[in-house]
Amino acid sequence: MANIVNNKRVVVAMSGGVDSSLTAALLMEQGYDVIGVHMRLHHLHAASRTTSGGKLNKGCCSADDVDDARLVCYELGIPFYVLDFEGDFRKTVIQNFIDEYSKGRTPYPCLQCNRYVKFDALLKRAAQLDAAYLATGHYGRVTYNEATGKYSMRRALDPSKDQSYVLYHLGQSELSRLLLPLGDQVNKTHVRELAAERNLVTADKPDSMEICFIPDNNYRGFLDKVSPDLARPGVMVDTAGQPIGTHSGVPNYTVGQRKGLGAIGSQPHFVIELKPEDNTVVVGTAEDLKSPSLTADDVHWASGDEPQQPFRASVKIRYRASEVPATITPLPDRRIHVEFDTPQRAITPGQAAVVYIEDEVIGGGTIQRPPTNNQTPRLTIYVSP
Repeated sequence: MANIVNNKRVVVAMSGGVDSSLTAALLMEQGYDVIGVHMRLHHLHAASRTTSGGKLNKGCCSADDVDDARLVCYELGIPFYVLDFEGDFRKTVIQNFIDEYSKGRTPYPCLQCNRYVKFDALLKRAAQLDAAYLATGHYGRVTYNEATGKYSMRRALDPSKDQSYVLYHLGQSELSRLLLPLGDQVNKTHVRELAAERNLVTADKPDSMEICFIPDNNYRGFLDKVSPDLARPGVMVDTAGQPIGTHSGVPNYTVGQRKGLGAIGSQPHFVIELKPEDNTVVVGTAEDLKSPSLTADDVHWASGDEPQQPFRASVKIRYRASEVPATITPLPDRRIHVEFDTPQRAITPGQAAVVYIEDEVIGGGTIQRPPTNNQTPRLTIYVSP
């Protein structure tokens, strides 16, 4: 945990869930001056949230979440504020989501939200409230090495809940002000038990899993609504470039997808590559999905020091994947080349490649598409309020 200084005021990002609720309670018990803050991210708070089966889908960031966060703060006797980050969220998360699909990549919006909203815009607001720290309910651990004077992000003790993957972008400035009290908890059941012991109303509240600004989890429908011309029918080809069918639009597919391709040959086929520059979807067999390497751009190193030579580490290529051994070679322009010991399945452009040494996050970046001769122009499409 970060060094304790005289200023023990901390802003806790209160989502309205059990994790952030317990975070606030634990920090209070540790003697911090706690302020609860709920981030208003988009105008869907009051929108209808009903699934196709007619069941209520509250998701995260709903009006109920605001009420739950407010009630927890009332019970704890701490100040509570709702802060409007809708503009930041629209520009850095929703716009990026649209842009990435237009480029044939599959984005992970939580990464963008953490990077530009929670640990940038909110950190600045915390400073305006004279808070030395920001705390969230993420499952990870911040440690400090007195010998090197460096902070590190490490995996949570519970590997099934570890969220260090989505925090790889944090540097020394952010880590020095970040408190993550849940990273030391052994499992989510224990977290709920601790919340119940403190009579927190969120103790039994289900976790939210879907993309917060797409409450029905239908990202294709969302893209069609905000950018109707983005998905255009085109040709589906095999790995040799031979036409074998048609597709409904490049943004409707992701690398590794099998469903929705129709009957192709005598064995299962999967999406291998997306080429928006010529509106083509490339499909192939399970063996074609395997790749020995990747290149990532926009790379961040937690220590602030960029490695100068190739080194051995483990790399995680998606949130639910395990880290696998690889050789990482730094490249110019904040890029890395990752050569895996064993070819990996469905390496997906737009997802993050995060580098670990043992349980420490060394850095990471965004997986690139294979190079092409043409570049798709950036689309500037904003969601109307």
